[in-house]
Amino acid sequence: MQIQDVYTLLAADREAVDARIRQRLHSEVVLINQIGHYIINSGGKRLRPILLLLSARALGYEGEDHHELAAVVEFIHTATLLHDDVVDGSELRRGKETANNVWGNEASVLVGDFLYSRAFQMMVGVNNMQVMAILSEATNTIAEGEVMQLLNVHNADLDEAGYLTVIRSKTAKLFESAAQLGAVLAGSDQATQQALAAYGMHLGVAFQLVDDALDYSASSEELGKNIGDDLAEGKPTLPLIYVINHGNAEQASLVREALEQGGRERIEEIGKAIESVGAIEYTSRAAQAEVDKAIAALATLPDSPYKEAMVSVAKFAVQRSH
Repeated sequence: MQIQDVYTLLAADREAVDARIRQRLHSEVVLINQIGHYIINSGGKRLRPILLLLSARALGYEGEDHHELAAVVEFIHTATLLHDDVVDGSELRRGKETANNVWGNEASVLVGDFLYSRAFQMMVGVNNMQVMAILSEATNTIAEGEVMQLLNVHNADLDEAGYLTVIRSKTAKLFESAAQLGAVLAGSDQATQQALAAYGMHLGVAFQLVDDALDYSASSEELGKNIGDDLAEGKPTLPLIYVINHGNAEQASLVREALEQGGRERIEEIGKAIESVGAIEYTSRAAQAEVDKAIAALATLPDSPYKEAMVSVAKFAVQRSH
C-alpha cells in the first residue's frame, strides 16, 4: 500500500475532518481567519490526524468523535508551527512564506494562542476525561520540548541521548497522543492503548530524524524551506552531533564552531564533512530502527486495511523526500 492508497482509504474521514477544521477555524476576527486558513491550507501532510483516524478505524470505532479529535490534533500542531517560526525567525515553510513573515510575529503568536484555546474548547466537547488528560499532557510536554530545544541552541556539547529526549517531547509526543486517542475512542484495553502510543512515539522520532537528514541531503524546493536552517539557527541535530563525535579533529571543530556561532556561511564544508563520516546514513539507520519498532508495536492489532495503512505510513516516514 502506497501513501496515496492510505489517503484514498480515508477519503471520507479526511473530508469530514477538513469540514470540521473549516468550521472550527471560523472567528469574527478577520485576521484570525486569514492567518488560520493560510497555514492550515498550506499543503501539510496531516500525518498526525491520519494516525488518529487510522488507529480508531483499525480498532473498529464507528462514531464521529475521531473527526473532531483529528481536527484538534491538527490545530495543536498548527499552533506549534506558528510559534516555532517566530522563535526560529523562519521565512519559508512548505514552500511558502511563513505567517510571521507575512503578518508579523505578534499576529502569528496570538493566532497560535487562538488555535491552542480553540483546540481545548473542542476537546472539552468530546466529554471524555481520558482524552482531556492525554491532550493536556501532550501540549505541556511539547512546550517543555520547545524550551529544551531553546536551551540547546548553540550547544555543541549536546549528545545523542539528550537530543533524542528533546525530539521525543517536541515532535514525537503529538504523534504518540494521536495514535493513542484512536484506541481510547475505540474503548480498547490499556495494553492496546499503550501499543498504539508506542507506535506513534517511534514513528514521530523517525519522522524528525528523517527531517534532520533531509536538511543536508535534499534541495530547498523539495523541502519547502531553506537548506541548513537548523545550522543557521545553531540547532544541534543528529547529523551534526555525529560529525562532532565521529569526525576527525578538523571536522568536529568545524561543526562545533558553526553551531556555537550560528549562520550557514560554511554549509558546503559542513555538508562535505557530513557526507565524509556517513552522518546521513547513520541518521537514516536510526530512523529506520524507530520505524521497525513502530511497526512491531502493531503486532497485536487485528489484520485490516487500516492496520496495513498504519504500516505504510510508518514506511513512508523514512522513504519521503520532503
